[in-house]
Amino acid sequence: MEFIKNGKYVEASYVLTVGEEDEVMESVPKERPLAFIFGNGQMLESFEKNMKGLKPGDSFDFRIPCEEAFGKYEESRVQEVAKEIFFVNGEFDKEHVLPGRTFQMVNSDGDRFNGSVLEVKDECVIMDFNHPLAGEDLHFTGEVLLVRDATAEEMNPPHCGGCCSGCHDGDCGGSHHEHEGGCCGSGCCE
Repeated sequence: MEFIKNGKYVEASYVLTVGEEDEVMESVPKERPLAFIFGNGQMLESFEKNMKGLKPGDSFDFRIPCEEAFGKYEESRVQEVAKEIFFVNGEFDKEHVLPGRTFQMVNSDGDRFNGSVLEVKDECVIMDFNHPLAGEDLHFTGEVLLVRDATAEEMNPPHCGGCCSGCHDGDCGGSHHEHEGGCCGSGCCE
C-alpha cells in the first residue's frame, strides 16, 4: 500500500477549525477532496510534516500553531492604498472595490500577494495584507483518501502567465486593474 512521501499525489478530506471553540473555517468533503503533490511546496510545511507516512484510510487530527502556519497578525500589514490603483477607464471601480473583497496584488518587484479591503475612504482604500488566518492556530481533522505516484503533468503544472482576473467569490465580473507595473484582480491567475 502507498504511503505519503515526496512526489506522491495525495487526496484527503478534512475539516479545518480555529479558536478555542473550534470554529469551522473550511470543510472539504470526500466528494471534492483536497488534492496535492506532497513535497512540492503546495502545502504548509507544518501540514506536510503531520501528513507524512500516512496511507489511504488513515485518519488524522493535529494542530498547527499560528507561528508554523500563517504567522501572527501584524497591524503594520494594514495599509492605505491610493484609490488610483483601482481605476478602470479613469474612474474608481466602486462596483468591485468593497469592504470584504480580496484582491490579488502585484508589487513593483513582481511579488504577488492578497489584500482584503477593510474600508474605502475619500482619498484611499484601507487594506489588510495579513493572511485571513494570521494569528490563528489551525486544527485539522480528516482522512487520507488516496496516495499514488504523481504524473509528470501533476509534478509540473502550467505556470500562470499574464495578469490576474476572475474572482474568488464568483461575483466580480472578471475585472482587473493594471497600474505602474502592478495589477490587482479579484481572483486567481488564468
